[in-house]
Amino acid sequence: MRPIAFVTTLCVSIALIGCNAKTPANKTNASAPKLGIRPHGDETINFDPAKTSPEAKKAFDYIDTHIDEHVANLQTWVRQPSISNSGEGIPESAEMVKGFFDKFGCQQTRVYDVGITEYGTPGNPVVYAKCDFGAPKTLVFYWMYDTMPVTQPEGWVVPPFEGRLVSGDQASVPGAAKVMVARGSVNTKGSQMVTLNALTALKETMGGKLPVNIIFVAEGDEERMSIGLRQFMKQHSDLFKDADALYSGGPSEGCVYVELTTSGTAWGRGPTSSDIHGIWKRTVDSPAWRHIEMLGSLIEKGGNAPKIKGFFDNMEQPTPEQLDRLKLAGAKMDLKTAAKAVGVARFISDDAATMLRMLQYGTSFNLDGIWGGNMYAGGAGAILPNKIVSKHNIRYVPKMDGLDLVKKLRAQLDANGYKDVEVKLIGDVPWSRGSNPKNDITTAHNQAMAMMGISPGDSMAMFFGTAPKEATKPDTKPDAKDAPKPSDKMAYIPPPGYPAVTDRPITGGYWPSYLFTDGEVGEKVGTVSMPMGMTFGTFSAGGRAHAANEYFVIEGKGKTPGMATAEKYVVATVLNYAGTTTVPIRPKTPTK
Repeated sequence: MRPIAFVTTLCVSIALIGCNAKTPANKTNASAPKLGIRPHGDETINFDPAKTSPEAKKAFDYIDTHIDEHVANLQTWVRQPSISNSGEGIPESAEMVKGFFDKFGCQQTRVYDVGITEYGTPGNPVVYAKCDFGAPKTLVFYWMYDTMPVTQPEGWVVPPFEGRLVSGDQASVPGAAKVMVARGSVNTKGSQMVTLNALTALKETMGGKLPVNIIFVAEGDEERMSIGLRQFMKQHSDLFKDADALYSGGPSEGCVYVELTTSGTAWGRGPTSSDIHGIWKRTVDSPAWRHIEMLGSLIEKGGNAPKIKGFFDNMEQPTPEQLDRLKLAGAKMDLKTAAKAVGVARFISDDAATMLRMLQYGTSFNLDGIWGGNMYAGGAGAILPNKIVSKHNIRYVPKMDGLDLVKKLRAQLDANGYKDVEVKLIGDVPWSRGSNPKNDITTAHNQAMAMMGISPGDSMAMFFGTAPKEATKPDTKPDAKDAPKPSDKMAYIPPPGYPAVTDRPITGGYWPSYLFTDGEVGEKVGTVSMPMGMTFGTFSAGGRAHAANEYFVIEGKGKTPGMATAEKYVVATVLNYAGTTTVPIRPKTPTK
């Protein structure tokens, strides 16, 4: 999954984009959809006119005029399923993304077949595009075009691939005026369309050119541990030799994914060749019950801490400054409101600072799913399964190692008497550090925030769908002794790259940052190393990634931005970056 940022990160129908069309700026096409979207919604966000360049104002006007079309572009994109777990719509989606980049005017576009990955499974296609505008600097945009499946369709207020617009109240998002409910809308097709719409607006109002060159890279395996992109970067790192920065990124926790299988065949007891009739349970051992006992031996009571020898070795502990930041952030939170927005009854901890500490810097050993035997809902049907499989994501932090954790899991299973249980490695995303926050692209993001009068602390409102509690920063620095005490089973990552925003919590979450960042990584793969934008990304808002009623904010409210504001933020950041050069620009290779 993409990192769970308090402002969600980083497409359209090919016919709708029309980036090379000659439609004059600020004039809508007669055939453009009429959705009645209010560009400003009920927001209190405003760009400071004194800090807004003439180029930005032209693009802003274009966005306001074309916002119905831009929202329709997103509707078209979310209506195309792209589920990497099942493969549904993946080839079609890769070609669709290539079409976006072709229509935008990129000279080089290609869908790459990466072949069989090191994990023994084929990787999904990677889409690459390079758009050369003859500019001094080249900016990279990372996309993931795959989404999670819909596991509980009955829980959706609208069909998950319809892309319907509903009020914030109807979608139980009181912090927004209007949202689009759809699978993939926030994770991450919404921010992708925000980016492409914004770049299109800028291109259309600047005579068909941008002040920076663009490289797009879009993977279809993010929800499968980015196994295809990892392969692609090994094979094609040279495609990024001209890149000067990644538009948005940030550090990443590590995550390793495994499947555990208990079978009668390997155990030597219970059914062996297939499931059998449940009547035989009177006389036959059950691999299913053995699997449940096995899982129980790996986790503390309550399911919140693994019992795996050496699991917590090499963890970094928090600094007093990091704990201070969590206390300040926690003081602005209403945990009951936050829990409701996330869709949970309550968090493990009732203390906000502790909850944030667990969310942002904790480790976990999760049970993602389990199956075997009679999988049909309702009714009956006596089955004694011969095999049970469970999925697990294990999240870890610097300086921990995902493959080492798998070895420790294997050793613990053996020690617990489960040598027959198979451990299958699905994939691993190593941890990474962020870039130096003083780099040009982060400076450009910060300038865009200043133009909007936005405090990074407001990002919590976007994540939880409501305004945070007011909190006054203390006159004196909180005493470290009053900070939450670290558990010996709680891991922490010092959040490098974010000191400019001392009260902004840095949430957990993994993404393939290690393939791009110029910061420290748990494993180096390929040769790409570039500064990353260490801030808001596309400044778009939404929530419920991986859950029912996933949504993307179309019309904002208060300091929660709608789609038009998010697009304007991209425009401002790109223009700021084009005009900010504190590091040498790499020599460019002419586009063939």
